[in-house]
Amino acid sequence: MPTEPITLDALGPAGEYRTKQRLRVDYLTGGTAAELSIVPKVYVSRAMAALHKATSLPEQERLAALAKAGEIFVNETIAGLSFSEYEHTVTRTSGVPISVVRQATAAIAESAASVADTAPLARPQGAVGSWRDSRTRGGRAIWTRRGDVFAVHAAGNHPGPHSLWLEALALGYRVAIRPSRREPFTPHRLVTALRAAGFGNDQVVLLPTEYDAADEILRRADLGMVYGGDDVVRKYGGDTTILPQGPGRSKILVTADSDWRQHLDTIVDSISDQGGVACINATAVLVEGDPAPLAEALAERLAAIPSLPVDDERAILSAHPPSTAQAMQEYLAAQARESTAWLGGEGIVEHLDDGTAVLRPAVHQLDRADAPQAGIELPFPCVWVAPWNRQDGTAPLRESLVLTAITGDDQLVDELVAEPTVSNVYLGDYPTHWIRPGIPHDSYLGEFLMRTKAVARA
Repeated sequence: MPTEPITLDALGPAGEYRTKQRLRVDYLTGGTAAELSIVPKVYVSRAMAALHKATSLPEQERLAALAKAGEIFVNETIAGLSFSEYEHTVTRTSGVPISVVRQATAAIAESAASVADTAPLARPQGAVGSWRDSRTRGGRAIWTRRGDVFAVHAAGNHPGPHSLWLEALALGYRVAIRPSRREPFTPHRLVTALRAAGFGNDQVVLLPTEYDAADEILRRADLGMVYGGDDVVRKYGGDTTILPQGPGRSKILVTADSDWRQHLDTIVDSISDQGGVACINATAVLVEGDPAPLAEALAERLAAIPSLPVDDERAILSAHPPSTAQAMQEYLAAQARESTAWLGGEGIVEHLDDGTAVLRPAVHQLDRADAPQAGIELPFPCVWVAPWNRQDGTAPLRESLVLTAITGDDQLVDELVAEPTVSNVYLGDYPTHWIRPGIPHDSYLGEFLMRTKAVARA
C-alpha cells in the first residue's frame, strides 16, 4: 500500500484539476489515505456547460469504449494504485469487508462488459432504436433520450451502485459524478478508466464538491440520480427530473403453507450477505404464525458470525469508527424498546484491536406486522421479525425494494406482483440480494432516462 496519501484530482472537461481546497480521506485505523480536490460552484457550472456543448460518441464506439473501460478498471494501475491496492484502500477507508468490495468491483466490470446487451432491455417492443431504422417508414415509435446530461450524487456505503450509471453512457448521455466523501476511490478509478478507453474529458466528469455546490450539479443536468436516506427521498421525490435512491426496506414473507426451517439458509443469507450494508438486504421478516421460533433460529445463526478486521478474507461485518458505532447502538436501543431482543439487546458494538468497531447482528421480535420498527433500515445485519396474517394483507409489505415470498399461495403472489410499491418479487429460495445483469434493480434505469417518440417518414 502507498506510504504517502494518494492525490485524487477532480476530473473536469479540461482534464485533471487539482485544487487548493482538499478533503482528507482517512483510514479507519488512522492516517490519511488520500487528499480529494474539492471544486467550487463556479467550476461546477463551467464543467456542466461543457457537457451540454459536447457531442456523444457514436453508439458502437461508446459501447466498445465501455467494454474496454471495464478491462482497464480491473487490470491497470490508476492514481498510483494497482487493482488489488485499490480494493484494499476502499476496504480500509469505507469499512466494507474486502470480500464485499471484491463482489462489487466484479459487478462493475461485468456491467461495463455487458451493458451493450442490457441497456436495450428497457426499450418497449413497439419501438426501434433509431429513426434510420427502415421500420419508421410509414410511422413507428423510436426510443430516444429525455435529455443529454445525466448527473449522479454517488453512494458511499458500497461501491456496487457505480455499476448502474454506466447504462447512461451506453445510451448516449454525458455524465457528471459527484463522489461520496467516504468512498471517492471507485468513481475516480472508473471515470479515469472510461477516459482512457475513449470517452472524452467533456463526456464524463468527476466533480467532488462541498454541499453548497452539490445541487448545482443536479440543477444544470437534464436528469439526475441521488443516493441517500429518507431525507433525500423527501427532498427530491416530487421532482420528475431526479431519481432518488433511498432505503430499500427489503423484506421476507413466510406463509403457513411453507416450513421456514427448509429456507433458513436463504433467510440468513438475505440478512447478512455483504455485511448487511446494502438496500437489498432483508431488514424485516414476516411470518404467518408464531414468529418466535424463527427469531430464535436467526439469532443463533447470526450470533455465529465472527468479528474480524475488514481486510481479513473471512470478514463479513462492516467496520466503523468507535464513535459512529456507539451512536448506531444508542439509536437501535431507543427504537427497539418495545420489542423483544433475541440478539443484540445488550449491545451490538465490538471493539477490535486495530482501533475500529464492528456492528454485531441484531434480531428483534415485534408484536404486529405494521409496527413502525419494521421500516427501520440500518447498515449492518439488523432484522425485525413480526407476525403476519391474511387480514394484514399486503399493507405491511409495501415500500419494499425486494420482497422474497416463501409461499405456495398464487393469489397472494398475484397481489404482491400487482402492488406498485414493491419493486421486485422473488419466490422461494431467492435471497433478497439476488441480482443479475439485465434484471431491473429498481425498474430499469432506461425507463427513467428514455422515452418513446413517434417518427413517420416516406
